[in-house]
Amino acid sequence: MKRIFSIKRIAQNRWFQHLLFWALSFYVLLRLFAYSDEITKVDIIYTFLFHLSIWPAVYFNLNWLIPHYLRVGKYALYFFLLAAIICTAIGFNLLTFNYLSDLLFPGYYFIAYYGFWEIAQFIVAYIVITSLIKLSKSWFKYREMQDRLRRLEAEKTATELSALKSQVNPHFLFNSLNNLYSLALDHDKRTPDIILRLSQTMRYLLYESNADFVPLEKEVEHLQNFVEMQRLRVGEKASISFEVQGEVGEKQIAPLLFLPLVENGFKHGIKGDTEGAFIKMHLQVTDNQLVFKTENNKGTLDETVRDNQSGGVGLENLRRRLDLLYPRKHQLDIVDGIATFTVVLKIDLT
Repeated sequence: MKRIFSIKRIAQNRWFQHLLFWALSFYVLLRLFAYSDEITKVDIIYTFLFHLSIWPAVYFNLNWLIPHYLRVGKYALYFFLLAAIICTAIGFNLLTFNYLSDLLFPGYYFIAYYGFWEIAQFIVAYIVITSLIKLSKSWFKYREMQDRLRRLEAEKTATELSALKSQVNPHFLFNSLNNLYSLALDHDKRTPDIILRLSQTMRYLLYESNADFVPLEKEVEHLQNFVEMQRLRVGEKASISFEVQGEVGEKQIAPLLFLPLVENGFKHGIKGDTEGAFIKMHLQVTDNQLVFKTENNKGTLDETVRDNQSGGVGLENLRRRLDLLYPRKHQLDIVDGIATFTVVLKIDLT
């Protein structure tokens, strides 16, 4: 396994890739320039001299023209400078075989076998091939980076959702225990029933709501159980109603989206000796959409201000979860009236 990893690292090495490309180039041109099937020293020298004009043109294009002009959209300037580089490379090729070869390799007689336009074809072919290789490598790196960013974003979203959902349980438990504490102090006989309801609710929170999506039917059962627990707590001093309209079977929903809305209604509406306290909950389900509405009375001014200062965590948590779970597929409307507080949540189920 370690050996395979080492080979892979070598293959991905930039210097190795360039060396491999030019070795292949040297072999192809060597076979092209050779007078016979047998490779001679003259053929090797000629091929080397021919590459002297190709290398500067290729690397000037790769390392300077493409990054500074082509990638930033300066196309006219890029092609103008590229044409200048190609002409310079052609001139250098002719200069090499007519003059420089005698200085580098005295005793050998070399001449430029190719004319201007034939050399231009060689130079352009190398520039096009190497440019395509560079751009394709850049594209693959870009795709790899995009995939990595998507994975990181997905991991971040999953972590954030997990953290947001975990905040629901302590928030709910904190409120429920406060209610139980008050009933226990009064030795209220409703306490055992409420504890039983609370245990059933906690079982759902701990064991059945861990999935990303749960059956809507299960979520409704959990909500009904919570409402019944609250009904036991408040008794006859408030009006509580929960209606379900439509078919909830065979539909999936992210868990614990409705609980913050219902908790908020009980927390801010049904409290103290407020006359005419009420909370109305209505769930309407169609083939493609779900609408959940809560409406409750508001407490006294002092109570409302105090609750707004200490509350709001559940609704802000809910907003963030909806943005992550149902982007552009939900609508949360809050109407803070003089005497009532209304929340309407719409979710597109398609």
